[in-house]
Amino acid sequence: MKRRLLIWVAVLAVSLVLIGVAGCGQGTSTGEGAKQEGAGQGSVEQGGAKTGGAEPIVFGAPVGLGSQEGRNSLQAVELAVEEINARGGISVGGTKRPIKLVSIDDRGAEPGIPVHDSLAAVEKLIVENKPNAIVAGIFRSEVLLAGMDLIAKYKIPFITTMPMTPQFEKKLQTDREKYKYLFRASVNSLHHAGYILKGLEFIGKEFGFNKIYIMHEDLLWATAASDAIEKWAKDNGWEVVGRDAYPSGSSDFSSSLTKAKSGQAQVIAVTFDMPQTGILIKQVKTMQIPAVTIGYVSPATAENAWDVFGEDIEGLINLVPEIGPIPIQAVPKSVEFNKNFGIKYGEEARRKMVGHSPGPSYDSVYIMADAIERAGSLDPDAIVTALEQTDMEGVVGRIKFNEDHQVPYGFDPKETAIGALFQWQSGKRVPVFPEAISEGKIALPSYMQK
Repeated sequence: MKRRLLIWVAVLAVSLVLIGVAGCGQGTSTGEGAKQEGAGQGSVEQGGAKTGGAEPIVFGAPVGLGSQEGRNSLQAVELAVEEINARGGISVGGTKRPIKLVSIDDRGAEPGIPVHDSLAAVEKLIVENKPNAIVAGIFRSEVLLAGMDLIAKYKIPFITTMPMTPQFEKKLQTDREKYKYLFRASVNSLHHAGYILKGLEFIGKEFGFNKIYIMHEDLLWATAASDAIEKWAKDNGWEVVGRDAYPSGSSDFSSSLTKAKSGQAQVIAVTFDMPQTGILIKQVKTMQIPAVTIGYVSPATAENAWDVFGEDIEGLINLVPEIGPIPIQAVPKSVEFNKNFGIKYGEEARRKMVGHSPGPSYDSVYIMADAIERAGSLDPDAIVTALEQTDMEGVVGRIKFNEDHQVPYGFDPKETAIGALFQWQSGKRVPVFPEAISEGKIALPSYMQK
């Protein structure tokens, strides 16, 4: 009896050891199957990293999953992580190490969410997962500005790809040593406006237009972009017929369109990322406003927008702030990214991909991986130095950081990163500006006379 008891004890001990070993060896869940949890819940491990004996490098991704931009950005990050891990991971000191991606919803896309709540989600990700780097980080401009101190506190190399406020660079300038860990790979609102301004200049010369009405969402980045448009118009002899700001969630734009029509505006400049602005485009068509509509209307950037709005968006000149969601033949990596996104997530998901953030979010993973390899270390300061020396070709064009840790966006993808103005023509998105990447000419609405 005593001998039998000893045997059972030994068997139980061995079983417990085996269970413990199995638990320690489990891989993380993949990005596609992982359930996205809110800021008040746990973060989500993604990327399908298998250590194979090498310690994984942890990348954090706090994104606003309440928006299509946030969801697409996370998908783009997952795609890049999967590709890098399929090639063996990141080489650090001669050892290939996989990336483990950990994401959390910072809830920045939810209307009325306090800045503090979004920051709490970011800090939760940092404290619980101790990421070596953060990519595609933080959704809203207001949260980014407040979060710069949080990132500086934890000294984590950080690349943001969504907020557009130029105050990011200005705050970085106040203490370059403190904020040296922060970088931005997407456009700021001045770049955003710059594409519109150059597009307006091009249209003015092409058609002789010089009367404009400005409409925008009442957000920091949209206001800054519209300020730049108004200043440019006045400085270049254009008449500003009027300007209106709309709170997020607005769903009727007819009063502004009526004023634009009565004031004989030839161009309507729009800057919105809220989903309700699909209504704006419908109202322009319904009211037969004899003007070219140009700017940024997020719901009308995706390839499937024609399925949603049909001929209502015919003639709209819309901005993809960073290429990738629209493939540009002059930038092969943008074509490759667009194709691979569809292979991984399906054609329907690819056609729904929005214009702002997916391209630089994908690139941010490669930028960070490249910097870590060149640094040969996970030391944050060494990674920062390597990031500052970045010079690579990406989905968005040529990627370098200026002294304010901002990727410059311009008009030639061989020299800078690039966005694109396209026009909806017979159900197709035709790139029309900058001229270096143009694949067609601007066509005026059928009901508009030159």
